[in-house]
Amino acid sequence: MDNWKHRSDVMKCRTCMYFVIKELAEVSKKKPELILGRCRRHAPTMSGWPVMFLTDWCGDHKLDETK
Repeated sequence: MDNWKHRSDVMKCRTCMYFVIKELAEVSKKKPELILGRCRRHAPTMSGWPVMFLTDWCGDHKLDETK
């Protein structure tokens, strides 16, 4: 039995304290999987903050207890 098998299911951008949802467009209101946000973990690059989906993940995830 693997105790860590589904641990990454909760370590997605949608639960991270560095993730900020962009203003919802009409498309994302109909399809929640298309909701975009910005990762504010590191300083922005020349093209701005990285764009992420709710289901993306990275090694810098930090759980936001308010989400």
